Amino acid sequence: MIHIDDKSFHCPVELTLDIINDKSKIYIVYILLGGKKRFKEICEAFPQITQKTITQKLKELEASHIVERTVFAEVPPRVEYALSPMGKELEKVLDAMCVFGETYASTYGCASAQELTCK
Repeated sequence: MIHIDDKSFHCPVELTLDIINDKSKIYIVYILLGGKKRFKEICEAFPQITQKTITQKLKELEASHIVERTVFAEVPPRVEYALSPMGKELEKVLDAMCVFGETYASTYGCASAQELTCK
């Protein structure tokens, strides 16, 4: 049993799923794999996600130590988001998801596997 804060998990997979428990968080981690981004850049990368949802998910990822938020003392204020060292560990998970998605799509979906790319 794994205990973190006030939660208990039966295995590491359950813990990982609790941290990245929806596609919005996965999209945000995916875009931040490319480096630091401002809020607007994240919103523009995934227009299907509302700004409210992005704000909420960024806060959750920050609370889980996956995303780091840096506020610059400027007028107007500038805020950048980046993956923490722990957040960068999720690249391995997303790479595996990408490979699976490519394989699945080429088997059951896309006519051409060359159309598929994650990076």
